Amino acid sequence: MLFYLQCHLKSHNGNTKTVLKKKKVTTISLYLEPSLYTVKAVLILDNDGERLYAKYYDDTYPTVKEQKAFEKNIFNKTHRTDSEIALLDGLTVVYKSNIDLYFYVIGSSHENELMLMSVLNCLFDSLSQMLRKNVEKRALLENMEGLFLAVDEIVDGGVILESDAQQVVHRVALRVGYLGRKRIKLVLRIIRLTCNLL
Repeated sequence: MLFYLQCHLKSHNGNTKTVLKKKKVTTISLYLEPSLYTVKAVLILDNDGERLYAKYYDDTYPTVKEQKAFEKNIFNKTHRTDSEIALLDGLTVVYKSNIDLYFYVIGSSHENELMLMSVLNCLFDSLSQMLRKNVEKRALLENMEGLFLAVDEIVDGGVILESDAQQVVHRVALRVGYLGRKRIKLVLRIIRLTCNLL
């Protein structure tokens, strides 16, 4: 952005001259433009820092190699601490651990930590209800479909859609029920086709 600044210059003979000078100023230094794109990534790692789930919403880490390096770095910085917020590589990271899982929600450095924490709490509470308070690695791996649907209900393209765990669980249950009925219809269709071939 270019701004014009009014400057008063004194010449060597004592006359004052008013001049407009161009000055380039970054938008961040003046004010932060509001944006709906608050979440940069949602991660779930195991006790060893290995990825169980990762969804990146921008190109901060475009390759899988860069993402894995970032995940290893974030795990090394957070797995021994009791705090809930960290600043890492110019990003705000909110996190929570439970038994053998580490949950992370990542936003930019100027992002509101409370907004990111509401996403994290919604995700954790939703999974807790869907897994009947058994939020651990084995139970999560057995219900990855529910995890994918829950994250999609909470965040879409980096935009926070929902922060109420009850609503997320309800919507996931509807979608899983719908997908279950579609699977049953598909299996029945395959059985009919095979019976017709015999």
